[in-house]
Amino acid sequence: MAANAQISSDHDAPDPHHRWALIIDDHPLFCDALELTLRATGEFTDVRTATNIEAGLRVLDRAPPPALILLDLNLPDVKGFEGLVRIKRQSDRSPVLVVSSMTENNVITGAIAAGASGFVPKHSGRAIFKQALDEITNDRVYKPAGFVESESSERQTQIIERLSSLTNQQSRILELICEGKLNKQIAFDLTIAEGTVKAHVTAIMRKLGVQRRTQAVLVVQEARYFEALPNAEQAP
Repeated sequence: MAANAQISSDHDAPDPHHRWALIIDDHPLFCDALELTLRATGEFTDVRTATNIEAGLRVLDRAPPPALILLDLNLPDVKGFEGLVRIKRQSDRSPVLVVSSMTENNVITGAIAAGASGFVPKHSGRAIFKQALDEITNDRVYKPAGFVESESSERQTQIIERLSSLTNQQSRILELICEGKLNKQIAFDLTIAEGTVKAHVTAIMRKLGVQRRTQAVLVVQEARYFEALPNAEQAP
């Protein structure tokens, strides 16, 4: 069962021939419920838990890719879809099922655009989880009943997908660009050559589909509007 510690177990990495899953959620009781659900519906031989993104990344770093990652979006050490993007960069071969109490259409759209293989509301019953797992197993994206594509979905999806394509280093450089720092200052902050910064900036511009730094900043500002997740206490 999930414990209050950041990582539920310190034993050796799971056997790569076994199906194992990782749950990243900071509510121990809900982790317990998810673990029971996975064992009952997904036949996972090993289920591990972490209470934040950093702990989850450490689990992934020392183990073979899991068959499934269950992720809550509202975690203490990340904002918006940052946690999902980081998890996908670390373990891009593993499907991520977002399990969240925040079920607004823009949240679901953003999660799928950021790389989630499915989205299940936290209040869902075991049958819904089983249905989601079946869809993911068949390489389909699971979206909850009642989800409706909005007019802004296409634009939101495009922006989040482009930002999600950045590497960790490129994301950090983009953050510094948004702070108004020049290439020379960025090189100093990150202890890398200025030429390396220029190469990264060129790649960032290409991935974002812009030609100027100011345009890149505007893309980030628009993404932050999309990524403004509702307060968990106010979520249904």
